[in-house]
Amino acid sequence: MEEKPIYYVRNHPMYPERLKVLADSPERLYVLGNLPEPGKKSVAIVGARACSAYGRKQARYFAGSLAARGIQVISGLAAGIDAAAHEGALEGGGKTFAVLGCGTDICYPRENYGLYRRIREQGGLLSEYEPGVAPHAWHFPRRNRIISGLADLILVVEAKQRSGALITADCGLEQGKIVCAVPGRLGDALSAGCNQLIAQGAGIALSPELLLEELGIYGAPEWQKEEKVCRSYPENFRKVWRCLSTDGKSLEELSVDTGLCISEVARILMALVMDGIAEEDGAGYCRLQETGGFGAKG
Repeated sequence: MEEKPIYYVRNHPMYPERLKVLADSPERLYVLGNLPEPGKKSVAIVGARACSAYGRKQARYFAGSLAARGIQVISGLAAGIDAAAHEGALEGGGKTFAVLGCGTDICYPRENYGLYRRIREQGGLLSEYEPGVAPHAWHFPRRNRIISGLADLILVVEAKQRSGALITADCGLEQGKIVCAVPGRLGDALSAGCNQLIAQGAGIALSPELLLEELGIYGAPEWQKEEKVCRSYPENFRKVWRCLSTDGKSLEELSVDTGLCISEVARILMALVMDGIAEEDGAGYCRLQETGGFGAKG
């Protein structure tokens, strides 16, 4: 039987404190899955639906790196940058939360259904709209205040000058949040919005480490060491690595966590063990303590 969403009203103790302080906080917040943890840092990653391959790669990279350091990733499940951010966060072994412009029982766009299910299981789907409410164009600008409201920092990866992602950035500025943008090429329409934000004083997102510093999280030497260790590995290797911990995990557990078949996980683990960055002990496979983790600084 399908899980039914629950909802919290403003005066409910579970209603997010970050939203309570907004002048236009939603009267009800419907939740399918979990709410973001109030004691953890959160970053909203937003951008163009019709993004470039470069933009998609950067969204996944930033999200995965931040998630690997325990940062919660917030976005809107839209095509393009939003979807890439959710995917990166899941690959990074972290929690990600999607704020929808429809009821939480509706996946929009439909092609993101697989991602929708994974977010529900490894994070949460949130909306101010009750179940059954279809997506409408005017819902999305309005939901952006919730995306920014749940975050400590808003990162815009790619955006045209009139992109909806800039509405999220504006909401964040009004809410007193940190706003950063990935710089792009001059004359590139998909970078115009980001470059405009930077010209207006937004932070320049050159690396995940800079965003972590904005959040008050430091430790560049370890992050640089991890980058050096992991830079040459393909994506499936990074996916397995991110799911490892200093406690052992079995092949079956890693297969479930990564979505890869057991034989592929076994092949990758053998390579990681031979390279000296993972080991097998009585409890299963784990990271070697001295190598740390993938792609984030703490």
